[in-house]
Amino acid sequence: MKEKDNGFLILVVFAAALGGLLFGFDTAVISGAVPFIKTYFDLDDIALGWAVSSLLAGCIVGVIASGKPADVWGRRKTLLVASLLFLISAIGSALSNHLYVFVVFRFIGGIAVGTASMLSPMYISEISPAAKRGSLVSLNQLAIVIGILGAFFSNYILVSVGDNNWRWMLAVMGVPALFFFVTLLFIPESPRWLVQKGKKTEAYSILERINGTEPATVEMKAVEQSIAKEEKGSYKEVFSKKMSPLIRMGIVVAVFSQVTGINSIMYYAPMIFAKTGIGIGDSLMQTIAVGGVNLIFTFVAIKYIDKFGRKPLLIAGCTGMAISLVVLAVAFHLHEFGGFLILASILIYIASFAASVGPVTWVFIAEIYPNRLRSEAMSVAVVFLWAAVFLVSLTFPYLLNALGGGTAFLVFGLMCVVYLVFLITKIPETKGKSLEELERILIKE
Repeated sequence: MKEKDNGFLILVVFAAALGGLLFGFDTAVISGAVPFIKTYFDLDDIALGWAVSSLLAGCIVGVIASGKPADVWGRRKTLLVASLLFLISAIGSALSNHLYVFVVFRFIGGIAVGTASMLSPMYISEISPAAKRGSLVSLNQLAIVIGILGAFFSNYILVSVGDNNWRWMLAVMGVPALFFFVTLLFIPESPRWLVQKGKKTEAYSILERINGTEPATVEMKAVEQSIAKEEKGSYKEVFSKKMSPLIRMGIVVAVFSQVTGINSIMYYAPMIFAKTGIGIGDSLMQTIAVGGVNLIFTFVAIKYIDKFGRKPLLIAGCTGMAISLVVLAVAFHLHEFGGFLILASILIYIASFAASVGPVTWVFIAEIYPNRLRSEAMSVAVVFLWAAVFLVSLTFPYLLNALGGGTAFLVFGLMCVVYLVFLITKIPETKGKSLEELERILIKE
């Protein structure tokens, strides 16, 4: 009889979560490069929005394109391909001399981000014990925010290297991309995927190492029973009447995690802080503060997501986001308060998001769908998520300059209020239940 190997579980989750780190780094690194690529490529507000959001268009393609390979070849092999795309994007975008070349390589990076955004939390949710699943999937969000902070910090360091500073900012991503590729070579495939492919001995060996012998036997039986009753999933069934409540729920949770404004700050923080009259160096330093708060408060979610549950964290965090965005809007209208109130409001907003909506969104959409439809159904939710990110990122430079920060952030605050009503009235609690148990409960609802 074997005891559980916590060290092995941590290693496996760490390797998978590196996809989240690259997700965070690749999406956030553009914030420091924005002022310089705007000058280098001579971009207006809409063209700048396209240069930034081209990666997000690739994310949508990555989410759609990665679901089938993940089911046919496995989660691990598909993530290996994504790691190579991260590397290609880093090198290609850094060497670009024309906007269309830059956009193409950022689009390739987006395919990698979209793939990692879906498969990293899916892989972790499928390999984790039920009692620890929320915390372990939240480690993917922790990796994302570490990647974001790393991007902000490297931007601050590289801003002084000269005319090619933006190239170095983008090229640095190649290092973690290579590390991601190497670590993926040493982790196993998802046990649930292995059972689906008839590789039960290999699946049980992995579950036994992670859970210990007796819990692995129970878990293996539950997985086998669930899969034995399943036929091959399809998008036709994803959009069936039976699944429609879960699909709508996942889409709303995914979209409102973004239209409440998070990436307007993450991608354009230096531009926002520049509106207060500070220089580019100081604005990048304040952006590091944003990344630091994002990291610190992600630990709050990891600590409490399996204790308090998903729904209470979402409600508390969304309330804090709404209040801070309203104060931020007022701060932009009352210029005499200066940059301090703007910075303080943004940091409170980031803290509220990081302790709730940021990590809980990915946990929730990785949990609520039945096993045989998880890839297809989760891809629908994540496509809508990235479409929302794309829309916000494309339009925010124009909104910031045309309407002003006060109006722009007030709109995001109203979105938080709408989302809060939905969370209170429509979202079920999922903590502490196995994926098979959730399937029985939620489909009945």
